[in-house]
Amino acid sequence: MTEIILSCVIGYLFGSIPFGLLLTKFAGHGDIRSIGSGNIGATNVLRTGNKKLAALTLLLDMAKGAVAVYITFFILQIFMDACPECKNLSDPMLCSCISQFPEVSLYWSAFFALLGHMFPVWLKFKGGKGVATGLGVIFALSWPIGLTTAATWLVMAFAFRISSLSALVAVALSPVYAWLMTSNIDLVVFCICAAALIIIKHHANIKRLLKGEEPKIGKKKEAA
Repeated sequence: MTEIILSCVIGYLFGSIPFGLLLTKFAGHGDIRSIGSGNIGATNVLRTGNKKLAALTLLLDMAKGAVAVYITFFILQIFMDACPECKNLSDPMLCSCISQFPEVSLYWSAFFALLGHMFPVWLKFKGGKGVATGLGVIFALSWPIGLTTAATWLVMAFAFRISSLSALVAVALSPVYAWLMTSNIDLVVFCICAAALIIIKHHANIKRLLKGEEPKIGKKKEAA
């Protein structure tokens, strides 16, 4: 249980770093929460007119999720390296020492990285919608699934030019990709939970999509 809690803390702390807010302030654009939708994610950063800043926000939001998972994996690896039994097994993940730091810890770290981005304590729990961070953790857990999910987002973005629609379709399909490409139940369950969180955070976007009022990528949106 202690190891699970440690994984959750690592995930949350990395996920809660508000790169969109920090970068826009550093670049002289003020508080991103007073611009456009008020969101701290890359899509809203793009509304400042600074494409490079938006791209950097996207990359860093993805990276923080991936780093959280990799650090958790590194700790798992330390447990395995310190165990003499692991060296005699064809699959070290079957060793009894893994019960001290189970593989499922990676998924807890990933999930809490997503929660950290969405509900950062430093911003009174008002964060982003989790698309970039979600992609980052999926890449870290399974790069083929991450690549396929990202490709889906890009295809939808180029076809419809609506960021929220692209994200919703991509994350909704991620559990399907996980099942078809890996049959890893833990990964499938994680993708379902992550997709549900991201879709819930997009509730306002979904309402606008149904009304045909959702702005296209790069279009200015008045602050709420």
